[in-house]
Amino acid sequence: MITPLFALLLQVTPVAPIVKGTALPPPANDDAAVMAPIQALLGAIGTGDGNAVLGVTRPEGSATVASEGAQPGVRSFRWADFAARLKPSGDKVEERLGTPAIEIDGNVAMVWAPYTVTVNGQIHHCGYDHFDLVREGGTWKVLNVTWSQHTTGCAA
Repeated sequence: MITPLFALLLQVTPVAPIVKGTALPPPANDDAAVMAPIQALLGAIGTGDGNAVLGVTRPEGSATVASEGAQPGVRSFRWADFAARLKPSGDKVEERLGTPAIEIDGNVAMVWAPYTVTVNGQIHHCGYDHFDLVREGGTWKVLNVTWSQHTTGCAA
């Protein structure tokens, strides 16, 4: 038999979800440190520099894309395989992040942000990036990145 007090304890008060692009504010000095390897990773991808990718990632991690459109599906690559696929090209590839949500707990961080990729100034695709980072020896490294990829509905 459930007592009235126990029944009261079982009630759950609904909580509104966190609004996308917002987060609890991390200590101001950690924001830039967490974002530095992410910006370096995106820059390395844009220039096709696989060695630079390996410099800011943990080897046991991975890059995973969940794409829609012409080639829907989920594909995942260990960082070494991902980096080996990168090649410099004559195209100017740039990934711009929107306002990130940054969560930090000790030596673990998470970053969630909308993004848009342009190739030679034209929108190529967009979606959301989710980065897992770990800090070891005072240095943040990207462990995993997972992103959605859309070719429609991208804002300029």
